[in-house]
Amino acid sequence: MTESVHTAWLIYDGECPFCSAYVRLVQLRDTIGDLHLVNARDGGPLVDEIMAANLDLDEGMVLKWNGRLYHGADCIHMVAMMSTPSTLFNRLNRIVFRSPALSRFLYPIMRAGRNAALRLLGRRKLHLTEPSSSRP
Repeated sequence: MTESVHTAWLIYDGECPFCSAYVRLVQLRDTIGDLHLVNARDGGPLVDEIMAANLDLDEGMVLKWNGRLYHGADCIHMVAMMSTPSTLFNRLNRIVFRSPALSRFLYPIMRAGRNAALRLLGRRKLHLTEPSSSRP
């Protein structure tokens, strides 16, 4: 993976309907360049890197940008600040999550919604505990 200043990865749970809708709706490519959406359920080097950093993908999505990992509320705040005002969703997202304090307050509520949706849909949490290279 070649990383440049204008490359970002957004790692999320592809089986979560809220996470999947969010990454589809948010517009980042105009402001940061290359954006790669990564389903954490597929595993791989980025997921391994996140686990090595002791970040739990069941606790929040991750944005990797400029060599740094932003997790959960920090991720949603950074995404909101970097998104373009090109759509109503982006404008609302930026209004709500431009405050780090409000992001930290709201993110656990969003995570609880994700967990409830997974249960209602009969889907399991990620439960990633070991690098993909050692998984069967």
